[in-house]
Amino acid sequence: MNRRTFVASTAAAALLAFGGGAAWYRASRPETAPLSAEGDRLVRPHSPAIGPAAAPVTLVEFFDPSCEACRAFHPILGQILSRHPENLRLVLRYTPLHEGSDEAVRILEAARRQDRFEAVLDRLFERQPEWAIHGAPDLGKAWEIAGTAGIDLARARRDAALPEVTAVLDRDVADMKDVGVQKTPTFFVNGKEPAEFGPQPLYEAITSEVARVSGAA
Repeated sequence: MNRRTFVASTAAAALLAFGGGAAWYRASRPETAPLSAEGDRLVRPHSPAIGPAAAPVTLVEFFDPSCEACRAFHPILGQILSRHPENLRLVLRYTPLHEGSDEAVRILEAARRQDRFEAVLDRLFERQPEWAIHGAPDLGKAWEIAGTAGIDLARARRDAALPEVTAVLDRDVADMKDVGVQKTPTFFVNGKEPAEFGPQPLYEAITSEVARVSGAA
């Protein structure tokens, strides 16, 4: 399944999920887990992570806040995480391929400094059609939407310009290129990319890996 077909076939379901499933996931998912001081091209110490740090399976998502397929996958990832709360963690890597996405990444990083990363990510995806207009992104609207998630906008605008935020963005872009990621979302399950694109192949790759590591324990 290619990304365009996936978006077309799941848009309605994704919108429904934002109304119920995504909110349920926000209430039930584990808090952001710290990563070790070590890192590689898939997982860096600065990368946002959801799920237990000791989880035996790591799902890495290279995503773009402006990407329609990433938006469609967002509630699906919540459902997958909820099915494997002890065995799976999600690591997010920024992949700003669309115009204006670098600014959206800065918004997310500024929100993270106020412990509102997930809330702002949810809101930007939920209202993505309002700001992520291909060829003419409305970043002012993106900031406005982020403000509805409970962040101090004045502080966030200052934090978004910090050198540390620029360093995170630059590191992720460099890793994206080194790994060879050209489309979003791109997933890796314990370092391996699923053979096919789509929610079912991704879920099968995760459950297979969970079973494998559980059997090896």
